[in-house]
Amino acid sequence: MGIFQTVQFVQGIFVEKYDPTIEDSYRKQVEVDGQQCMLEILDTAGTEQFTAMRDLYMKNGQGFVLVYSITAQSTFNDLMDLRDQILRVKDTDEGYFQVPMILVGNKCDLEDERVVGKDQGQNLARQFGSAFLETSAKAKINVNEVFYDLIRQINRRYPESGKRQGQGSKKCCKCTLM
Repeated sequence: MGIFQTVQFVQGIFVEKYDPTIEDSYRKQVEVDGQQCMLEILDTAGTEQFTAMRDLYMKNGQGFVLVYSITAQSTFNDLMDLRDQILRVKDTDEGYFQVPMILVGNKCDLEDERVVGKDQGQNLARQFGSAFLETSAKAKINVNEVFYDLIRQINRRYPESGKRQGQGSKKCCKCTLM
């Protein structure tokens, strides 16, 4: 489900059809707030049947984009368990709000097919202590903003992580789309 935003962000194109795999990974260099960042994106859409691998992705990820479709209630209903799994795997003892995370309702261009209200997404994001956006890869709505917001969260949470020897201020952010 999140693959459409990822491809739109990284390659600037919209993919009409997608054959889900275990994972897709992408790299993109971006500048956020005047700082260069190499973004490593692992898109795990379609890995529901690979729970052991999902735990590994969660353990290694620095920030998470939790995506649901505004046209499919079941995708929204799965988010609480997914977030709880991230917190469990990350073994966060610093409280619920320390893992960089953004809640994303996708397909906002399909307003006439909406079954999950925007207020439901906002309320759940508030409960999670996370940011919230609605996006459309097809209409190019808020796609870049999702990644830039998450990069900012990662940079605040891990200010020194990713600075590599000899690269000065270039950072590497590991973002996992679920």
